[in-house]
This record gives sequence, C-alpha cells and structure tokens, in this order.
Amino acid sequence: MTDTPSPKPGILDIAPYVGGKSKIEGVAEPIKLSSNENPLGPGEKAREAFLAAVERLNLYPEGRASKLRQAVADQHQIEPERLIFGNGSDEVFALINQVYLTPGDNIVTGQYGFLAYRISAKANQAEIKLVPEPDYRVDVDALLAAVDDRTRIVYVSNPSNPTGSWNSGEEIRRLHAGLPERVLLVIDEAYAEYVDQPDWESAIDLARSSTNLVVTRTFSKIHGLAALRVGWGYAPRAVAEAVDRIRLPFNNNIPAQEAALAALSDPEHVEKSRALVRQWLPRLTQAIKGFGFDVLPSAGNFVLVRFPDERLNAQAADAFLHSRGLIVRPVGGYGLTDCLRITVGTEDQNRALLDALSEFAAS
Repeated sequence: MTDTPSPKPGILDIAPYVGGKSKIEGVAEPIKLSSNENPLGPGEKAREAFLAAVERLNLYPEGRASKLRQAVADQHQIEPERLIFGNGSDEVFALINQVYLTPGDNIVTGQYGFLAYRISAKANQAEIKLVPEPDYRVDVDALLAAVDDRTRIVYVSNPSNPTGSWNSGEEIRRLHAGLPERVLLVIDEAYAEYVDQPDWESAIDLARSSTNLVVTRTFSKIHGLAALRVGWGYAPRAVAEAVDRIRLPFNNNIPAQEAALAALSDPEHVEKSRALVRQWLPRLTQAIKGFGFDVLPSAGNFVLVRFPDERLNAQAADAFLHSRGLIVRPVGGYGLTDCLRITVGTEDQNRALLDALSEFAAS
C-alpha cells in the first residue's frame, strides 16, 4: 500500500457547502430566486466605481481597506480599528474560528444556523452543538443551557437564514449577559437592512462596550454586491487584532473595495431595495398561504415556505417550478426537507412565481 497525503482528521467528514442553483437545463434565462440576492442589482454609483477600478487591475489592493474601513466606521459611528474585513462575512467567521477554536472545543448555534459557521469550525476540529428550534427560531435559554466548559463561540443569525426568524433586542442582551466572558458571541446581521420588526435591534450598540461580542454585516445583500464578496465584523479590539495576525494580506480586491465604498454613499438605492421587499414580502406571504402552503414570518428578503402535503411536497414543488423556469432553494441541508426558501424578486419575477405556485397547488 502506497502512502499518500491525507487530510487532517475531520476534513473528509465535512459536507461541502452547496449554493443555490443558477441554471435549468434547456432554459436560457431562468428566474433565479434561490440565493437571497438583490434582484435590483448594485446601485449606479457602485457600478461606476467598479468599472473605474479596471484601470488599477495591475496593482495590489490596500491591505487594510483603509478608505472603506473609515467609511463603515463613520456610517455606524464605531471605531475603525475594531473592524475586521473579509472576503464575504463567511471569511470573517472562518478567521474567528481559526483564531479561537482548537481540537475538542465546540461552537453552539441553532439547528437552522447558517452552515458556514459549522464548516470552518469542523475544519478546526471543533465540535458543533446544535440547539433545537422547534418553532423555527433561536431559543436563548436553550442556547445558554448548551454552553459547557469547552464552548468557545456561540453563533446567532439575526435575522436567521434560512428561516427568516429573528430575536428581539431584549433576547440578544439576555443571551450576552448569560454567557461566560470567555465565550465569544457572534451575531450575524447579514439581513439587518431589511428588518422592519419593532422589537429587533442591531447588536452594534451592545458590542461597543463588550469584550466578547462580534457583529457581522455584508455588502452582498441589500447593496447587491454578492459577486464581489465584501463582509465586515465589529469586534473587541483584542479580537480584531488577533484575527488580523492570520488574515491574508489582500483578501478584499480593489474593485470590491471601491464598489463597496460607493455603495455606502448611495442611500437611494438602499431605500429602493428595501421598498421592494416591504411591498412584496407581505404579498407573497398572503398569496402563498392562500394556495394552502405554510409561510414562516420573515424579517429578511425571502420567505421559507413549508409544503406539508405528502403529494404536493417540497420536492414536487421544486420540480414544478423548474419546469416553469423558476429556481428556488431546497433547504434539506438544514434538515428542512419539507421546505423551500424563496427570495423576493422583482414585480415580474414575483408574479411569475405566484402564477406557477397557483398552478402547482391546483395540479
């Protein structure tokens, strides 16, 4: 038997992340509602900044994204030196896991928590403690009860993907207060700009004076820059400095930095994107419920639809929508085998979706 290079223990046990589909065989331009992307795309200012950056493709980017760092800090009134920038917020999670997890440690998160938390934790040979979410939302008391001597990080999506659920500001404060100071709490606020619920609060204010709280945001969602992969975290200074020691030097490229910087100065596009979701999220919810399917309350730019009927199930619905040129997101990887996640699209896309679901319900 010939020896060959072997991955370290646990790597081959990780199921690779599978993103939302983007193609349907035989359909030239399908309607893609599978990845919670902004259907309006980036704003004009971000487009122009991206195109202008082509003149500098021969140059390395500025490693600390200083202009973007200052702009984010100014917008949120936070200290620039406490920011972590990543190739998407996914990389911020991976860097935090790499810094703080050792073999035998564990992270705690809800059973429907974003898969990216788990992948990089397992890559660092840490264990995953999934807390049940019987009503599809994070239970703060259950999270606290799951924390043990080997817990290093607790992850909460707020709002949560893929369920769309959210936790109130009071719940997040209670969770933070109940954790040992040695445990890092990471609040993923990727969908923060879409939230309308009055009891929701950003954890940024709570993080200002905390030594163990990180809040993450992304330019992928409401700013429409998913292809450019820019995310950031607001962390205690000691955490930010530790992460910076292992962050690769040029992890945000020049076009990405310039487009993100321009996006921050385009509140009109943000409001237009938010208005589209405000208009269509309740319409989609009401209409899909009218077809006889369950729709979970959502604070994001998507809905999670449950298909409880054995015949008109999620798999059949997904196949039927494909036949009509529509791509949505099966979420069996989260254990939600009877559900599909559907992004709010443009008016034409939403109407095509409702027409197809109406036809499916009557089939």
